[in-house]
Amino acid sequence: MKCLHFLLPILCLITTFSFSQKKEIKKVKIGLFSDVHIPTMHDSQARLTAFMDSMKTAKPDFIIELGDFSTPAEKYAYAFAIWDAYPGPKYHLIGNHEMDGGTSLAQALATRKMPSSYYTFDQQGFRFIVLDGNDKKSPELKGYQEHIGTTQLAWLKAELAQATTPIVIFSHQGLGLDGVDNAAEVRAILEAHNAKTKTAKIIANFYGHIHYDRAEEVNGIWYICINSMSYKWLGEDYGHVRYSDEIDKNFKWIKYTAPYKDPLYTVVEISTDGVIDIAGKKSEWVGPSPWDIGFPDKNKAYDRPEIRAKKLRFSPVNQ
Repeated sequence: MKCLHFLLPILCLITTFSFSQKKEIKKVKIGLFSDVHIPTMHDSQARLTAFMDSMKTAKPDFIIELGDFSTPAEKYAYAFAIWDAYPGPKYHLIGNHEMDGGTSLAQALATRKMPSSYYTFDQQGFRFIVLDGNDKKSPELKGYQEHIGTTQLAWLKAELAQATTPIVIFSHQGLGLDGVDNAAEVRAILEAHNAKTKTAKIIANFYGHIHYDRAEEVNGIWYICINSMSYKWLGEDYGHVRYSDEIDKNFKWIKYTAPYKDPLYTVVEISTDGVIDIAGKKSEWVGPSPWDIGFPDKNKAYDRPEIRAKKLRFSPVNQ
């Protein structure tokens, strides 16, 4: 009995140490925005600068923009200069508008110093996977695409198979219910991976593209749309001059948008104990709202000049 009493404190320490190691909580802070659309907006320099100034206070572990940033035309060089001046880790995505104006994918990648349009990186004990939703189903297709092709899917499966830490996926076009045209196929891959692992769970997919404020959970994975930094796209049937005649003349697409007065961006904190915390930022429409000029209101719940504050829950990731 004396021997047993002597061992009990040691056993207790070992048990406590093992438990604390298993339940280690990892956290990461991300500064992000999407769809600034430099060529469309007359005040994009001020919008980007506001984001960068905010990041000096927020001090995230890294920043990322979710696509539709700009083409590499010389007149937009200032936008890349602002981005490149950020002193911390920073990452680009390729949106569908990066290749506007005859820009090739190779040119878009070179401007961003990206070796590939899909890649991985690690921060704070998390694995981040960046995908490119601009693949073509077949070579003859023209126009904007919303697809992840077989080569990229094979790469994704290989990356998931060797992952050992919790995973977050970034893409321009989403992987959820309003995502790429083969989103169901992609989700099946993600869900099959999660069924086989305890330590490398896929937590969420953050995306842009549709200029919504939206988040939905599908089979244990969150699909979170980050609203545009700049505007809601309305289209040529809903043109309305909201700024000066000079601005309208120099920025020919701006009249077909419903701009946000203030730039929208956010800071997201993810913790392996099961919380995604999204900071809110609210603005207002410049001029009339979309519905005041007859735009359909079927998605009115998501169409708003705002990123709503959200605290989303998921099953904690075992470490």
